[in-house]
Amino acid sequence: MAIDFSSKTQLTVCETPSGNGFRVEHMPDMLTYSDIDDCSDHIHSFYEILWFQEGEGMHTIDFVEYEVHPGTIFFISPGQIHHFDKKEGYKGMAIKMCTDFMRDEEGSNEQFLKYNVFHTFDAAPYFRIDKATSDMLAVIAQEMDEEAANYSGEFGNIEILKSLLRIFLIKTLRYGTAGTPMDVNHLKPSHQLYIRFRQMVEKQYKQMHTVQDYADKLNVAVRTLNKCVNDCANRSPLALINERSLLEAKRMVRYTNMLIKEIAIDLGYEDPSYFVKFFKRQTGYLPSDFRELEAVSHCKVR
Repeated sequence: MAIDFSSKTQLTVCETPSGNGFRVEHMPDMLTYSDIDDCSDHIHSFYEILWFQEGEGMHTIDFVEYEVHPGTIFFISPGQIHHFDKKEGYKGMAIKMCTDFMRDEEGSNEQFLKYNVFHTFDAAPYFRIDKATSDMLAVIAQEMDEEAANYSGEFGNIEILKSLLRIFLIKTLRYGTAGTPMDVNHLKPSHQLYIRFRQMVEKQYKQMHTVQDYADKLNVAVRTLNKCVNDCANRSPLALINERSLLEAKRMVRYTNMLIKEIAIDLGYEDPSYFVKFFKRQTGYLPSDFRELEAVSHCKVR
């Protein structure tokens, strides 16, 4: 079954079956009684936090395998493709929220928080926490569970859930250890620029492919953008732009029935032959060969 990868479907549609678009589920029941096979590749149109409290295994996200250990919290963004290695042996919880809960808001702190935990296409999408942090977050998660389950439709329900979620994310960022540590300081203007750049790449990677495009939009010089991104990510802006475009290309090549030229056009490459060369230069495979590397089980939209 092929997926509709249109931005409208993946970025604005909330599929969570809850009146407030927010739900807390618990493992192993969540995996045992899921309406789809969580051990097969699947894609979400909402945000999800997966907190593994017991059990060890593997969690595959966007073609990369990550080890699961107690105290691992994964942050899954809309459009990411993932699956687990097994359904048994895990205890923990999943916090699922409609895209409205993570809508971009004005303010460097809000952007810093969101783009340091979600949409981390350039970093490992998880944090590891210790026992003290786990105990702290468990209290917040319990409050979220009760508020989501018992007070949907009540005055202030959405506001309370957003506040609890924000506290959960801040404490994870403050006390957890990122899978890919980055020394990014929300008080430094150059680091704020880096976060705004990552935000813009996530929104504009289909329309803008050059560093000059992003520098113009951000109203900075190319040299300034190059320096701030290199300082924060140890990579060039162009490398991150290409990485985000390539990730989407790999998703679409492997998990849709679209023609290669259709994928190229959808990703903003007017010349399909240029896209094919770009894809091979980045992966070592032609798109058609990448699609046939192994049997592909088309994802279901969850």
